[in-house]
Amino acid sequence: MADTAAGVKVPDTGLAAAAGELVRDTTSDLIYHHSRRVYFWGSLQGRRRGLAFDPELLYVGAMFHDLGLDARFHASGRRFEVDGADEARRFLESHGVPEDGVRRVWTAIALHTTPGVPEFMEPEVALVTAGVEYDVLGIGFDDVPAGEREAVVALHPRPGFKRRILQAFTDGVRPKPETTFGNVKADVLEHHVPGFRRGDFVTTVLESAWPE
Repeated sequence: MADTAAGVKVPDTGLAAAAGELVRDTTSDLIYHHSRRVYFWGSLQGRRRGLAFDPELLYVGAMFHDLGLDARFHASGRRFEVDGADEARRFLESHGVPEDGVRRVWTAIALHTTPGVPEFMEPEVALVTAGVEYDVLGIGFDDVPAGEREAVVALHPRPGFKRRILQAFTDGVRPKPETTFGNVKADVLEHHVPGFRRGDFVTTVLESAWPE
């Protein structure tokens, strides 16, 4: 498979190759192609914003960001973002990546569904979220010229992506609905899981054990 699109090249390193192979071998085609697109969109947004980022760290963050949706994490009791971030940490540490790089990737993955925060952090953190928001939500859609967008999608097509990614989110968090409190995945379960009732912050405050 080609490793260049829209003037963006996947890092030609052993670390990047190992990350790509791991995700390719352990996740669905849907998640693999989505993760690769996230890298390209994040890189293009980084170029547009004039950010200096480490392409290798951005690539690992993009490739691992949805790994926590896999069935092996369904009983973890933790948010899928944290499961994916911890997998990335183990991967990076096993390859001798310095702690600062490990921290950046962990944070990028853990916060990629927390809008309004990553954009103010390190470039790799900001750009994983930017890539996710572009691919899933279409935020900043016109920031990427049509020709560049078409080149990335030609390399990693997205047939029926909207409904398929929502189903992947549903499958990944349905077994641990308590992890959706206060985050966007509550929207997913409310739409896709009959009988699901989202946690409510105000009710939680008012019904807490405090007597007053």
